[in-house]
Amino acid sequence: MSEEAWVDFVSGWVSGGVSVLACQPIDTVLTRMQANAGIQTAGVEKITNRRPAPVTASVNIFRGMVSNFGVASLWRGSSAMIGAVPVQNALLMTGYGAGKRWSESSDSVSNNNILMGVFMGGCVGGVLQSFVMSPVELVKVKQQVVGESVTSATSTVCRGFFSSTGAWKGLGATLMRDGIPHGVWFASYEYAKTELTCYRLREKESKTAEDDIAIPMISGAFAATTAWVVGYPADLIKTRIQAGSGNGIMGTTRDIINESGWRGLYNGLTLKLLRAVPASAIGFLLQTR
Repeated sequence: MSEEAWVDFVSGWVSGGVSVLACQPIDTVLTRMQANAGIQTAGVEKITNRRPAPVTASVNIFRGMVSNFGVASLWRGSSAMIGAVPVQNALLMTGYGAGKRWSESSDSVSNNNILMGVFMGGCVGGVLQSFVMSPVELVKVKQQVVGESVTSATSTVCRGFFSSTGAWKGLGATLMRDGIPHGVWFASYEYAKTELTCYRLREKESKTAEDDIAIPMISGAFAATTAWVVGYPADLIKTRIQAGSGNGIMGTTRDIINESGWRGLYNGLTLKLLRAVPASAIGFLLQTR
């Protein structure tokens, strides 16, 4: 591995780890809200038709976690995610880079060709990283929702490695969340970056694109927003399935719609964006430095 690749690997791991540690409390509250879990150690509360508004639910979950389990409980699942960050980032950025190089090497290089290449590369990278992140996130969900220790949750997942209802529980929904949405994520980033660069150069607000840190940050924020608008319902379904309060993709989708209507598929999106948008902005900034 070249020195440049090692730098990318280490910086990606560090930035990803810092992002996990900084945003894990939001993720824990969101995961419990998605799973429809009460503040109890016994696991997942039975789903009821009367549910509080997302903001009220998130505040109640936050207060309940701190009151019942202490502040440290908000960081449940962080160790599993930090361990998976380098592999996840490597697969995603490899897909992004491969797609962009492929499109730029074609005979007719245009912005549309680049966007298509980046989209396809993002989809491939997203699908590949699903096979890493699905069991890792199952460990995380068991810690956040059920309250298992990292050792117990990891042991349970590893024992079910060859079972679709064990380590690969929720894989189908994970593929839906990480496939096309990651293509949208990278294509949106490339589109926004190109448009902002052209605008800044036209307005003579920047000497060169490389000098302007706002471009990758704004583009990364835009990319995260568009990607999660596309992929959030699958993320909600995945969490329900992994937490044990969902029964397959179609069954879980029907349950959510019966509970809250079609808008219920986006319950918690604001919390997800609160976590994902800054992480995406900082991640793309570091990736371009």
